[in-house]
Amino acid sequence: MPVQAIDQLRQSFRGELIQPTDAAYEAARRVYNGMIDKHPRLIARCVDVADVIAAVGFGVENGMLIAIRGGAHNGAGLGVCDDGLVIDLSRMRGIHVNPDARTVRVEPGCVFGDVDHATHAFGMAVPSGFVSSTGVGGLTLGGGIGYLSRRYGLTIDNLLSADVVLADGRFVTASSEENPDLFWALRGGGGNFGVVTSFQFRLHPVSTVQFGPTFWPIEEAGTVLTAYRDFIQKAPEHLTGFFAFLIIPPVPLFPPQLHGKSVCGIVWCSTGSAEEAEKAIKPMQSVGHPLLHHVGPAPFPAAQSTFDPLFVPGLQWYWRADNFTELSDKAIARFVEYGSKIPSLLSTIHLYPLNGAPQRVGKNETAYSFREALFSAVIVGVDPDPANVLAITEWCKSCWDAVHPFSAGGSYVNFMMEEGQERVQASYRDNYPRLAEIKKKYDPNNVFRVNQNIRPGG
Repeated sequence: MPVQAIDQLRQSFRGELIQPTDAAYEAARRVYNGMIDKHPRLIARCVDVADVIAAVGFGVENGMLIAIRGGAHNGAGLGVCDDGLVIDLSRMRGIHVNPDARTVRVEPGCVFGDVDHATHAFGMAVPSGFVSSTGVGGLTLGGGIGYLSRRYGLTIDNLLSADVVLADGRFVTASSEENPDLFWALRGGGGNFGVVTSFQFRLHPVSTVQFGPTFWPIEEAGTVLTAYRDFIQKAPEHLTGFFAFLIIPPVPLFPPQLHGKSVCGIVWCSTGSAEEAEKAIKPMQSVGHPLLHHVGPAPFPAAQSTFDPLFVPGLQWYWRADNFTELSDKAIARFVEYGSKIPSLLSTIHLYPLNGAPQRVGKNETAYSFREALFSAVIVGVDPDPANVLAITEWCKSCWDAVHPFSAGGSYVNFMMEEGQERVQASYRDNYPRLAEIKKKYDPNNVFRVNQNIRPGG
């Protein structure tokens, strides 16, 4: 690329332009998943919408591959690319809470810990994920499954509008009133349609939650998971609890006698009172022989960030996922088989419940399709050491191969690696043709393709 082209961009760019020869380059190209090692030609670290418009125009004019980076949390590393342009939004972190309207406007460089901090001061929260370091843009555009989903829906169910820079440089707003087709596509369709520069969310009254785990011996996993499958379908919606296979890490959060022990568990979160939470959880406490039960009051931001110190940036990650509309006894047996031989301290299997508010939205009302799913399951191989990449990857793939035949056939796109077009289409099902048509309208040349790509239709 000619030096003069970058110099020309610099004249209309207030942020930072980072090239491979710059001291900041190595840190700037890194993403959350340490397994990803890509080298972009240019990183455009934007500070405002004008910078985004300039960067998109520059990338298009110069025929560059463009990746959009928000929180850089994407497991497949789709916020960076080789030899192309990274439009880095990490400096765009403004937040404005409107407590009277119960809304919040959030810029795309924010992580959900930023949002939790800003909204908690008003006793409110946006339904988001399970780790506060997750980027707002990526999690939202893929759907947004989290602790508050059963009661208040997915993150996209609480998205009111979005400002978007399109591939042709136009700046538009998407909502139920303006560009409703684009608004439909953004709610689950990922970063396929443009660069979102602002999200407006509905807030809910969430301040203190009842939070904590119950752990059981791994030998009781089949009994506990079977009971949990039936329990969660009838549990009150103020309560969620994701099921996990894990090795208890040696951290002060857990008793020393449990450190390094393979267990199964449920991490509970209730927006009800302490009494309501205790009553709701009680049936599961009589299942098997719990090793630990510790549920108590916590500020929602503290609950949301509990696991942040374990899952720091730079670890090696490989994951696979599937949606399950039912969890058969045979599926449970396969999960138990692989959950009993987790290959490393931080590797895990999680099953996130989706019944309740997410199921009250029709499968064609948003791009996110699997509204009838009971669980979103994710198998995660994690380790700090690159030498263990093969072990965690092979375990993850083998587990997925074993449980996939019992699944609904598609994944939550935020839990996908680069798995090919067939998997992308399976995850959107009969919404895919409409998404392809909207892609053709807003991005006919597939400028935004470093993602779980929806190809322009027609």
